[in-house]
Amino acid sequence: MQNPIIVAFGGGANSTAMLVEMHRRGIQPNLIMFADTGGERPETYNAVSMVDLWCRNRFNLGIQVVRKTYQSKPETLEENCRRMEALPSIAYGFKTCSQKYKIAPQDQFVNHWEPALNHWASGGKCEKWIGYDASEERRAKIREDAKYTFRYPLIEWGIYRDDCVAICQSEGLPSAKSSCFFCPSMKRHEITQLAKDHPDLMRRALEMESRAKLTTVQGLGRSYSWAAFLRGEAAQSRLFEDHEVPCGCYDGGVE
Repeated sequence: MQNPIIVAFGGGANSTAMLVEMHRRGIQPNLIMFADTGGERPETYNAVSMVDLWCRNRFNLGIQVVRKTYQSKPETLEENCRRMEALPSIAYGFKTCSQKYKIAPQDQFVNHWEPALNHWASGGKCEKWIGYDASEERRAKIREDAKYTFRYPLIEWGIYRDDCVAICQSEGLPSAKSSCFFCPSMKRHEITQLAKDHPDLMRRALEMESRAKLTTVQGLGRSYSWAAFLRGEAAQSRLFEDHEVPCGCYDGGVE
């Protein structure tokens, strides 16, 4: 009795590479799920569409999109933060965003998915495949529960992040990082890039930050607010615009 294979697809390079390798190794998934927090960048949604088409051509199986609900209606993480006048939980040191907006919606869907129900009724378990690469063994917990066996194929196959990017590129598939545009785990250069590439999304992130009632953290940057950081970046840019700074280079190699 073969266990149904359920792929947790995140929209980034790792989970995309996992799907490509599954096809190359002759492994057929039974369900591919993308949990939409409602806060991904446009690049990620475009990637999901491209990979969905690729999967339909290779596996004859598309990507099932699932979402968290509130009072029986879909609610994005951004909408939840606005309603609660708060920031994503990771800003406060908790990691419940993934649990509530990725893991729980997927589990809820599978709980009503007939192949899983039939398999569980016969005493079997489903396999949940997660795309942690070979450098992320610390994140991979070898565990089982009454319904699932958890698998980390990229770790099993010795495939690292750079390998994942190369695998995606070999199939003409995107290899960008996936995360919410207001994620408190973003690095400063990523914040700057978001403001440059997607000013509309940055405006929404700053509005979330300004609406939040904060006591223990300064803002989306935890120890600093994104608004203050961007003001500092803007001030620094004006400084260099207003003052000519010699580069220290000389023609011919001599002063």
